Amino acid sequence: MAGPLAGVRVVELAGVGPAPFAGMVLADLGASVIRVDRPDAPASAAASSAPSAADRPADQPADHPEMMNRGKRSIAVDLKRPGGAEVVRKLAAVADILLEGFRPGVAERLGVGPEQCWEINPRLVYGRVTGWGRTGPLSGAAGHDINYIALAGALAHMGRAGSPPTPPLNLVGDFGGGGMLLVVGALAALLEARRSGKGQVVDAAMTDGAALLMTMTHDWAARGMWSDRRGSNLLDTGAPFYDVYETADGEYMAVGALEPQFRAELLERLQADVSDLGDLRDPAVWPQLRSRLTEAFAARTRREWTGIFAGSDACVTPVLTMSEARAHPHNRARSLFAEVGGRPQPAPAPRFSRTPPPPPVPGPLPGADADPILAEAGFTPGEIGRLREAGVIR
Repeated sequence: MAGPLAGVRVVELAGVGPAPFAGMVLADLGASVIRVDRPDAPASAAASSAPSAADRPADQPADHPEMMNRGKRSIAVDLKRPGGAEVVRKLAAVADILLEGFRPGVAERLGVGPEQCWEINPRLVYGRVTGWGRTGPLSGAAGHDINYIALAGALAHMGRAGSPPTPPLNLVGDFGGGGMLLVVGALAALLEARRSGKGQVVDAAMTDGAALLMTMTHDWAARGMWSDRRGSNLLDTGAPFYDVYETADGEYMAVGALEPQFRAELLERLQADVSDLGDLRDPAVWPQLRSRLTEAFAARTRREWTGIFAGSDACVTPVLTMSEARAHPHNRARSLFAEVGGRPQPAPAPRFSRTPPPPPVPGPLPGADADPILAEAGFTPGEIGRLREAGVIR
C-alpha cells in the first residue's frame, strides 16, 4: 500500500490555499512531500489559513496540525538568512516536483526560482500557482478566490435571479481551478520530463482554471442554451426541477430531476399533479411549477422526504451539513471520511484498484523532520549543526 505516486519526491514551499492542497493530494497518492515551513510558522491550525482566535468558538482547540499538511514531512528554513536558499536548492536537487504559491518574482528574489533550481536539477518540474497568472496587467496584484472567479466570468452566474452573485466558498478558484489543476499540470510535466530529461514551469493560475471549469457553460451559451441573466437557466436555480426546497422542519432537499423520466418519478412521489402546466421544459411554466414544488416539499420534514425518495431515480437527496455527511450510510460504506489523528476529514480520492495509498497520517509540527530531510539531501551532521547555530533551520 504505497500508492500510485510512490517514489515521486515533492518539495512544497509553505503557503496557504491551493499549493498546500496540491501537496496534500500528491501526498495522499503516495508521493513523498517535504514542506518547507517558515521558521516562525505556528505549530497548529491557528495559522493564517485558519480562523483567528477571535473567530474560533471557545470550545474549539487550535492546537492541532492543519489537515492539508497530512502525510507530509516538515523542515523550517529561514530563506532570508545566508544559506537558507541553498538548503532549499539542495532539497530540490533530489526532488521531482517543487510547488510554490508566491507572488511573481518572490521565489527568484529568495534564490529559489526555477532557473536557480535548474542549475542543479534540470529535470525539476516547477509548479507555480497564482491568482492572476504570471503575466498580464494584474499579475502582481493582490486578490482572493472571489476576485479570480469574478474576473473569469464564473461568479456572475452563481446565485438566484434578483439576488447578488453567491460565492461558492473558495472551491472554484482556490481548489478546483488552482490546486487541482496544479496537480494535473505537475504530473503531466513530470511524465514529459521523464521522456525529455528537462523540467519546465507549470503556471497554474486560478483565473485560468476557473474559466476552464466553465467550458460546458460557454458551450451552452454558444448554442443559445444559456442566458447571462443569473438564475434563469437550467443549472443556476432557474429550472424548478434543479433546485433546493425547504421542508417542514426548516431543512432542505436537493432536486436534480433534469431528465423526463426522473421528473415523472419526482412528481409521482411528491403526489403533485401538474398535468395542466403542459411542457415542463418551457420556462414560461417554471414559476407555477416552482410554486407547486415549494408547497409540496413544505408539507413534510426532511427525514420524511428522505424516506419517501429512498431507492428512487427521482434524483432527490437531503442537503447535509459536513457533520451530517460523515454519518450518512452511503458515505460510511464508501469510507468517504477518515479519522486522521483523531479528527474526521475527507479521505484521499480517487480510489485505485491495485495501488491504493496508505491511510493518511497527521501533519508534523513545523521543522520536526529537519535532520532526516537534510541527511537525505546529503548534509553531514556537522553541516546540520552549523545550520541550526546560524538560525537557518529551526
